[in-house]
Amino acid sequence: MLGGCCCCGGGSSDDTAADRDPVLLVSGVAGSILHSKNKRFGFQKRVWVRLLLADFEFKKKLWSLYNPRTGYTESFDDSTEIVVPEDDYGLYAIDILDPSAFAKCVHLTEVYHFHDMIDMLIKSGYKKGKTLFGYGYDFRQSNRINKSMDGLKEKLDVAYKASGGRKVNIISHSMGGLLVMCFMSLHKDVFCKYVDKWISIACPFQGAPGCINDALLTGLQFVDGFESYFFVRRWTMHQLLVECPSIYEMLPNSEFKWEKQPEIQVWQKKLVDGETCVKLESYGPTESVVLFEKALRHNELNYDGKKVALPFNLAILIWATGTRQLLNNAQLPKGVSFYNIFGTSFDTPFDVCYGSETSPIEDLSEVCHTMPEYTYVDGDGTVPAESAKADGFAATARVGVVGSHRELLRDEKVFSLIQKWLGVSQMASNHKKTSKVVHVDSN
Repeated sequence: MLGGCCCCGGGSSDDTAADRDPVLLVSGVAGSILHSKNKRFGFQKRVWVRLLLADFEFKKKLWSLYNPRTGYTESFDDSTEIVVPEDDYGLYAIDILDPSAFAKCVHLTEVYHFHDMIDMLIKSGYKKGKTLFGYGYDFRQSNRINKSMDGLKEKLDVAYKASGGRKVNIISHSMGGLLVMCFMSLHKDVFCKYVDKWISIACPFQGAPGCINDALLTGLQFVDGFESYFFVRRWTMHQLLVECPSIYEMLPNSEFKWEKQPEIQVWQKKLVDGETCVKLESYGPTESVVLFEKALRHNELNYDGKKVALPFNLAILIWATGTRQLLNNAQLPKGVSFYNIFGTSFDTPFDVCYGSETSPIEDLSEVCHTMPEYTYVDGDGTVPAESAKADGFAATARVGVVGSHRELLRDEKVFSLIQKWLGVSQMASNHKKTSKVVHVDSN
């Protein structure tokens, strides 16, 4: 049944599929279905993504604490574990993130993740389980954690063997690019053995300053408008993200030479020489740690009737700093071709400001309950183009496409580029043209 939910029609023959090098799709942050699995009885329940009882189930099953001894973020509910469903050769978990009848009936585009791309690849001659695979993972964890690295290695091996020993072409989205980058650095020999091409889409190579800084302070809203009333609340999401190494690993890279250093700004009321004044304080990528500590010092949640302190986690920051060094030193192995697609022409948060001159912040803990004002730069609405195109590799092609962060996964121009780079003909494409190439930079 699950094999039919990803794509309707457009199948390919075995002969056509046999003439394709395998493709592995790798999702980004929040881009995989997560199940809560009962450790004793084994039954599973989808906890991400879901619309019905979304906030309740999220708090109950996904709220977590980071364990510095293991490096893993662990759910409060110790009777369950978080798993990613492997149905449909890994594609089910990254296809329609809420595969409920309701979401499909109304075609809620926010949860149609890799769906259109899977459809396009099948129409281009790829076959699930033979030349087309997906890799979803527990995106709460670090991008270099052993479980995620082992899972990617296993998936590459499966794709390699299923296709008769053909090298794999990876297509990653968003934070999935950082995970691939970590794997490439930690397991270079394995990467060289299995990978021929890597196509990165909308990856925050140098971080996503505005979105991530604000996510650690006030949370994150994945769905806007009317649908947000059925989804996980912003503050509920915040209480998870503050314990997620993956989020800390997307903080702005302090070693990168930004055109302008990203900042967090706070209008603060201060007492100077016995007089009250209002001053705009600015915090760069390094100084912002002090702000995070002060703003989150009283942060806590209530779980099962108990209060749990959730301050800014320095242990996670130390781990994330190690990840950043790994990313900064990453090198593309010889023989692997790299392609980079990044989004442009959308206002993308860069600097974040809290309070105002007329309504200043008196105590920094108030920041966590204040809606931000952004300074915008060009990008995909989430990742600045400056960060997304700064991969540091000798790219075969580096292309900017007009599109937002998630919409790039269903963009006609992106599909055309992927088909071109994979060397496949465009067969029975029914997608409407939505954007154009605005920037090309090839090395």
